[in-house]
Amino acid sequence: MEVAIVILNWNGKGLLETFLPSVIRYSKEATIYVADNASSDHSVDFVSTHFPSVKIIQNTENGGYAKGYNDALKHIKADIFCLVNSDIEVSEHWLTPIISTFNSEPQTAIIQPKILDYKQKTHFEYAGAAGGYIDKYGYPFCRGRIFNTIEADTNQYNENSEIFWASGACFFIRANVFNTLNGFDESFFAHMEEIDLCWRAHNLGYTSKYVYQSSVYHVGGATLNATNPRKTYLNFRNSLFTLTKNASGGLFLILFTRMVLDGLASIKFLSELKFGHILAILKAHFAFYANLPRLLKQRKQLRQSKNYFKKKSIVWLYYVNKKKLFNRL
Repeated sequence: MEVAIVILNWNGKGLLETFLPSVIRYSKEATIYVADNASSDHSVDFVSTHFPSVKIIQNTENGGYAKGYNDALKHIKADIFCLVNSDIEVSEHWLTPIISTFNSEPQTAIIQPKILDYKQKTHFEYAGAAGGYIDKYGYPFCRGRIFNTIEADTNQYNENSEIFWASGACFFIRANVFNTLNGFDESFFAHMEEIDLCWRAHNLGYTSKYVYQSSVYHVGGATLNATNPRKTYLNFRNSLFTLTKNASGGLFLILFTRMVLDGLASIKFLSELKFGHILAILKAHFAFYANLPRLLKQRKQLRQSKNYFKKKSIVWLYYVNKKKLFNRL
């Protein structure tokens, strides 16, 4: 089984210098690529000089995570694509259980390893933790992380299990499935495009899996941190995009309820005097309305299977019922 590890880079020379060595050291089974999104910080020259074994793909523009990977993966022939953030440290033998699972489970199309916090290695990391789920209104959460509550790793999720979405921070997918799905939706630019892809895969009958025997360590927020309103904008907008395209059932009621919940989120930001984030939610909603005709057209072209919601409302469970940990949901 041929595995291609692809690290998307945009002006991340410092991150590549820190984290690329562990990927090279512990990934002898794979071919490693750096896909550069038109960087201006001499990243490409740095990789060519210091890591000559790494293959380089140069994209002509910074199209974000979605378009960046779509463009790069067209140039790669492999059985498995492994998409790795540039701020990921991998561990010894991390690929072995992933490859074994793909070999033994033909219907498993997407896999995520255990994602731990590089800065606090005893804890899960926000972006993926021990595998992702989604509630009826499009709010993602993870085993090991619900909203901003992040659990310590005490082996409580040390079993391989089916999940709904795998984190784009470290994302394995069969190349033929990626191509069948026509890759990521490039209108997302960044954030939640992997959830949209996993949802479309689920609606076609494919399985996503969490494999705990493989561990990686993620810095998180190295490109766009949580305090940046731009991240709020992308998350809220792209969540509405994902719901409209993929959710089955009464779409109008789902979207209306989600809008109300977004309004409550704005009130929370107001109480914290985070005015930039309130504006980001408003901009996200206006962008959603502007894109609604396109999204509804996409919806007609896609299959919507029975909903795969872990819970009806994670917002209610978390904020009203005070269920802060995944095992207590």
